[in-house]
Amino acid sequence: MTPFSDASGPSGPSAWSGKNITVAGLGVSGISAARALAGLGARVTVVDGGDGPQLRERAAGLEAAGIAVRLGDAETLPEGTELVVTSPGWKPSSPLFAAAAAAGVDVVGDVEIAWRLRGENGRKPAAWLAVTGTNGKTTTVQMLASILKAAGLRTRAVGNIGTPIVDVVLGDEEYDVLAVELSSYQLHWAPSVRAHSGAVLNLAPDHLDWHGSMKAYAADKGRIYEGNQVACVYNAADPATEHLVRQADVEEGCRAIGFTLGAPGPSMLGVVEGILVDRAFVEDRRTTAQELAEVSDVKPAAPHNVANALAAAALARAFGVEPQAVRDGLRAFRPDAHRIAHVADVAGVAYVDDSKATNTHAAEASLAAYESIVWIAGGLAKGATFDTLVTKAAKRLRGVVLIGADRALIAEALARHAPDVPVVDLDRTDTGAMAAAVREAARLAGPGDTVLMAPACASMDMFTDYNKRGEAFAEAVRDLAGQEPGASDE
Repeated sequence: MTPFSDASGPSGPSAWSGKNITVAGLGVSGISAARALAGLGARVTVVDGGDGPQLRERAAGLEAAGIAVRLGDAETLPEGTELVVTSPGWKPSSPLFAAAAAAGVDVVGDVEIAWRLRGENGRKPAAWLAVTGTNGKTTTVQMLASILKAAGLRTRAVGNIGTPIVDVVLGDEEYDVLAVELSSYQLHWAPSVRAHSGAVLNLAPDHLDWHGSMKAYAADKGRIYEGNQVACVYNAADPATEHLVRQADVEEGCRAIGFTLGAPGPSMLGVVEGILVDRAFVEDRRTTAQELAEVSDVKPAAPHNVANALAAAALARAFGVEPQAVRDGLRAFRPDAHRIAHVADVAGVAYVDDSKATNTHAAEASLAAYESIVWIAGGLAKGATFDTLVTKAAKRLRGVVLIGADRALIAEALARHAPDVPVVDLDRTDTGAMAAAVREAARLAGPGDTVLMAPACASMDMFTDYNKRGEAFAEAVRDLAGQEPGASDE
């Protein structure tokens, strides 16, 4: 078995020694893969189309480790290349990959390399519990890791969550099981990965400029089920996820496990009278159910977050985790910032930061969590349309404040589907724009309302990233709270 075959397990250091490998991209995952492969004796060249001070600094660090770096040319395949390892964001249509195909050279991603390197440190490879979906991946993986830790297992959340999986696979620390977040990009370039169990949380149009079509995007998401050993976890409310399970080629005995916010049928997890219950991993799933946790154990207990908790619980139960650990893990979990985070109550109005809702699917879930909303929305639409989102949310909207480059698209949808809802259109992109948006939202809101910043758009038209956008919102709310008597802050 060589590192260039459809590897299902460790390949051995000798398989990499002396091989000419090109790594595409001088980002976090590219640097991680380059260092790992060079450490196994491969001759590594990193290519990147950019050329600036930051990239040169990164290049110098790699060159000091004996790794060749070529900046300013990401199209020409280095002579003698036997394998290309790409960073997740590089499109399949990239000229470098066309050159690789013409030369008969395979292209894989850093996740594929991590899978092939399992066991290189001489230890038993950790099992992978894998999660993908348009929204909710990071939260679900973090919940899963919290549950696995509560069960006393050595674990870590890795992958698209920000921790390069190659570093963890080859690191000094030993793990029983990894909670692995995988993007559609990573799955596209990972043909050999075979998880213990996998989950697709949901499917909605996203990154179609990269994949080319919704069909291709869904197919890449569905790769997470290939070769699953115990459970393929799907969302009963999203038939497309179940369809992917039906198409998957899995190990004999692997089961389809659904999750639902309603009462579960056999082989499902769901909710009954405020209790998360399991009818999948019990002896008699036709007539019995196992209590796992209360809905109130999930923070925050918004519907889409409860769904995330059920998916995490399903994967943990598939790995043999006891019910009490599910409860304890969910109680211990705290979401990252800017994910449906309560900032403060001011004059009887709740202010909630969901800056991470960067697409319409995420914003729809966030809007569904509240009954009476003043919505702050807008930014870069990334080709999205807003008619369905506005139609579903219309009855909940008390008012809307629009910001950002593509706010007109949302305004047009509101005019069509919620013409009676007051709309404030803020035509400004300066640093004070968010503060102005919060002030306008406060003017529209009344006691019992929620001012929800769930933009349904990317942030880069006005902010560095969604974190900076969320911080600007929270700062504006705190400033507002400082001016109001009786405000509470969390």
